[in-house]
Amino acid sequence: MTGSEAPPSFRLAYVPGVTPDKWVRIWNERLPDVPLALTQVPAAGAGRVLLDGDADAGLVRLPVDRTLLSAIPLYTETTVVLIPRDHLVTAADEVTVEDLADEIVLHPLDDVLGWDRPPGRPALERPATTADAVELVAAGIGVLLVPLSLARLHHRKDLTYRTVTDAPESSVALSWPEAAHTDHVEDFIGIVRGRTVNSTRGRQPEPGRSKDGRGEAAGSARRKAAGGGTGGGRTGGTTGGRQTGGVARRGTGGNRRGGSAGKGKGGGRGGRPRHR
Repeated sequence: MTGSEAPPSFRLAYVPGVTPDKWVRIWNERLPDVPLALTQVPAAGAGRVLLDGDADAGLVRLPVDRTLLSAIPLYTETTVVLIPRDHLVTAADEVTVEDLADEIVLHPLDDVLGWDRPPGRPALERPATTADAVELVAAGIGVLLVPLSLARLHHRKDLTYRTVTDAPESSVALSWPEAAHTDHVEDFIGIVRGRTVNSTRGRQPEPGRSKDGRGEAAGSARRKAAGGGTGGGRTGGTTGGRQTGGVARRGTGGNRRGGSAGKGKGGGRGGRPRHR
């Protein structure tokens, strides 16, 4: 590399409300020589940022165009109604859409809940952004339904929120262009899925191969010749499946055959669930 060349980097876009700090920290620990560049993008424009090549992957809100983008759903957020602290709705721990029928429900142009028609009464105009809508809620002009992370992002001392049990919800996913599934994208997939640093990233070695590349059958024939063909070791594989955050992955040590003559050790220990 010449002095003018920049080191390889990984560009991660993320939408408002998403907090990638934990995954960024793990990336920096595992790949210290590959800088991770973060860029916040509007939720509605995240797909275009990825398709235009301005980011390698993104933490986005579903849905995305699955004909052009791959996506791994990560979590679904609770929807809340943002209200002034002295509002009557604060008397309940949670509400339904019907409870808001008499309220002016603000519907910003950057809404991420995908309403066909929000509940309640419409405002005279749609606010341009969620931030603008929050200001109107603080002024007592209406209420606002948003994912919980956006309510926290726009926190104000004079506002609070309550869960809306039957409102649409917003899901967050890791997404990247179908045609640009790079090694660094795979590295980040491993991080969000909780794979260990020694993981094979879901790619199992070819079964029945020894370290020198020779087949299992040849090794088995030699063992039978040496041991008189007395039954050999029992087959002992483990599936090695571990789960982190509800996504199953294959272990790196599974599906081996016991190779010693005589008393073969069957079935290694199964994978333990990993706790965050």
